[in-house]
Amino acid sequence: MSSEQKIIEQLLRAGCGDFVLCGGARNAGLIAQLEAAEGLQIWKHFEERGAAFFALGRVKDHAQPCAVVTTSGTAVAECLPAVIEAFYTNKPLIVLSADRPAEFRGSGAPQAIEQEEIFGDYAARNIEEWDGHGPLHLNVPLEEGAVESESWPAQVDGFLAKRLPFEVRDLLKFFDDGVFKGIIAMVGGLELEDREDVFYFLKELGIPVIADINSGIRETLGELLVPEQAFKGNLPGRVLRLGEVPIGRLWRDLEEHPEVEVLSVCRNGLPGLARSSQVIHAEVGRVIRGLGAVAAVGDVRDDFPRARPFWTRFDERLESFPDSEPGLVSLLSVYATTGESLFIGNSLPVREWNDFGQRRTPYAQVFANRGANGIDGQLSTWLGATAETVDAWGVFGDLTTLYDLAAPAMLPQVEQKGRVLVVINNGGGQIFKKLPRLEGLSEVQRAAIVQPQEVRLKSWAEMWGMGYVRIASREEFDLLEPGEKTLLVELCPDLDQSEAF
Repeated sequence: MSSEQKIIEQLLRAGCGDFVLCGGARNAGLIAQLEAAEGLQIWKHFEERGAAFFALGRVKDHAQPCAVVTTSGTAVAECLPAVIEAFYTNKPLIVLSADRPAEFRGSGAPQAIEQEEIFGDYAARNIEEWDGHGPLHLNVPLEEGAVESESWPAQVDGFLAKRLPFEVRDLLKFFDDGVFKGIIAMVGGLELEDREDVFYFLKELGIPVIADINSGIRETLGELLVPEQAFKGNLPGRVLRLGEVPIGRLWRDLEEHPEVEVLSVCRNGLPGLARSSQVIHAEVGRVIRGLGAVAAVGDVRDDFPRARPFWTRFDERLESFPDSEPGLVSLLSVYATTGESLFIGNSLPVREWNDFGQRRTPYAQVFANRGANGIDGQLSTWLGATAETVDAWGVFGDLTTLYDLAAPAMLPQVEQKGRVLVVINNGGGQIFKKLPRLEGLSEVQRAAIVQPQEVRLKSWAEMWGMGYVRIASREEFDLLEPGEKTLLVELCPDLDQSEAF
């Protein structure tokens, strides 16, 4: 058995049967062995950064490890953004990098960089000690030699991440005393297996809930769902965070209010705040099941009546400015309910969907990259997460799309029927215009931050064989007709209406 086959066998025993291959001379033996193996899921990409995010998407889709296989040199470094995202979202992304033999380290020889600990604390480096939570980096020094290519049977074992220990005492105490101060729940991204437990738990409690679109339960909460704007200047005594770090501004405002007690239940064990708070590091659904039956808490401070006018105000403005960005996003959220999955990109689309997206019809499946809150690799992750899904919808900003222009290279390898790629083209990073700290800057200074652009994406669609339609008003949504190949929808809001909104 070759050294390449031995390392692959280790990954198979760890439950990894999905591989994204980025070809090169140094990893040619690994690629040959993987292509010759029978029973593996193999994907191919020419660009390591996008390949790593595609692999991350595969992990999101089936909750099993997926490995991106790179050659030596800076090819490995290209995987760092995806590794960081996997670290903060506890996803078992594996980077299998070929390296030159040990004697080349520190030599400055071609394709020889310091790969061994290139991801630092963001990735485990030993498969025996890896617990299946977060990324793993296996760096394999390989000698030059003939490449073996005979077929061989690959046996993939079941993947089972180690269970995290937890204690429910802190959560019980959170509901035990001090309830008169008021409690709200803030629900960030949830794993699919946690969503049902969280939904019924919140229904039993009967407390106000701010739920992000990537929680997967936002549209099912009915009267429990409240907009975060209702709590500006009206903070409760306690906040229970479930899942990933919440998207909205209210969570960041908690930094300045240490008097508000915060308890987080999350898989990565990180508080998401720089100030003092409590954390239960565990799978969210398991913690809730460990509680058993809970007593109703209810709307202690009458927050529900105070919140309703905000929804009314939003709806009135959407009616008044239908071709504004919020107006078009709101209508888009209705059309997207026809899809089998929805991927929401950072950083303005996910916020606008939270505030203005429809609130009645659940989406079949929702994905987002919220670990590091960055805009890198979003389209690639979407393609990986929905590679085998028909009617897959992805919604992204224009700068996010420009960051990932090579992503559609994967389209021939994924399901394209009914696939809709929506790009909200508002001429740059318009979210920065909303930041109060930028109000005193000159136009030149603001432009350096907003990165205005005048790109039109029709030729990009043609380059990758996608269909194309441009929508600039509500009436033009009739043009949105998914088909047998990916449809690029360039959504161009009226900037004056957006400003007026």
